[in-house]
Amino acid sequence: MADAALTLHDVTLGYDRHPAVHHLSGTVEKGDLLAIVGPNGGGKSTLLKGIAGRLRPLSGSIRHGAKPLAYMPQVADLSRDFPVSVLDLALTGLCPRRGLFGGISKEDRERARTALERVGLTGFESRAIRTLSGGQLQRLLFARLMLQDAPLILLDEPFTAIDARTIEDLLHIMAHWHAEGRTVVAVLHDLVLVRDHFPKTLLLARDPLGWGATRDVLSEANLARARQMAEAFDRFAAECGRITKAVA
Repeated sequence: MADAALTLHDVTLGYDRHPAVHHLSGTVEKGDLLAIVGPNGGGKSTLLKGIAGRLRPLSGSIRHGAKPLAYMPQVADLSRDFPVSVLDLALTGLCPRRGLFGGISKEDRERARTALERVGLTGFESRAIRTLSGGQLQRLLFARLMLQDAPLILLDEPFTAIDARTIEDLLHIMAHWHAEGRTVVAVLHDLVLVRDHFPKTLLLARDPLGWGATRDVLSEANLARARQMAEAFDRFAAECGRITKAVA
């Protein structure tokens, strides 16, 4: 489809051929603001890794109509021990376009400082990332996303364990991306936040339980079904009998 940012066809994702996401098909339109919700172990982060190209499907295909993409994993996946400053980490957002060893210009540094200002980190440029609070680190990761300037943005739990003021500020940034016509797909747990800010939702509990308008997907019946699903990934589950050769 010409207006599709993502098209998923019968996608199964998992580890060691044991599926964590089962036979998912659907379309994310360009400009969508889509939340992915569901129980723990329901495959939400696994799906985002598949979309980002970090995990190859066991079967089915994921096709991108919006490139390049920017992917922000859970903040817990980022090591703070690496000796890097706030400004330098923000500048890594340019790597997808410039390459790992691409030169950084004066204009690039100004763009990075502007991004840091937009997320409320002016004056933090020289600070080591290990000195940042959880909310400050999340602001920094949003600044790095700004420098990637991608039409498709993937966020894995962007509002977990941060203060309400930071959540509000980052939601404003996300709303600005949406107003620019970018596609935003976010894994979230807070259903109140989803209902207030995300027009579309995918409810996932390994199997898709609903995908569409948030008010319809987050019905009591669908949420009750989700609660009945297993809440943890079963490493000993049988292989999926329908798995066929994946299509890249």
